[in-house]
Amino acid sequence: QVQLVESGGGLVQAGGSLRLSCTASGRTFSRSVMGWFRQAPGKEREFVSSIGWWGGTYYADFVKGRFTISRDNAKNTAYLQMNSLKPEDTAVYYCAANTYTRDYSDPSRFSSWGQGTQVTVSS
Repeated sequence: QVQLVESGGGLVQAGGSLRLSCTASGRTFSRSVMGWFRQAPGKEREFVSSIGWWGGTYYADFVKGRFTISRDNAKNTAYLQMNSLKPEDTAVYYCAANTYTRDYSDPSRFSSWGQGTQVTVSS
């Protein structure tokens, strides 16, 4: 399994920006789908964005045009640039890796998960 460590969360005002980072251990990063999911209090974990090893990027409708996912295989790191943040973006954000399939949004397909990083957007 890949070990994942997220960083970059914090408190920001509405309209502000944050960049989340996810650094992976091991040698499977470059052939893994890297995903970001989030979970707000009292809600189910939901898909935010993912990037495949083939370069394809995918976004939930509620972040399209505001968030950008990228990866640096040389650094074993995936990023989520979050702009124009809204209070409803407040959640714990999790990085996840899917090393076995090309599925990019089903959390059950992601076998490795980070510990999560809190993002709080104040109004």
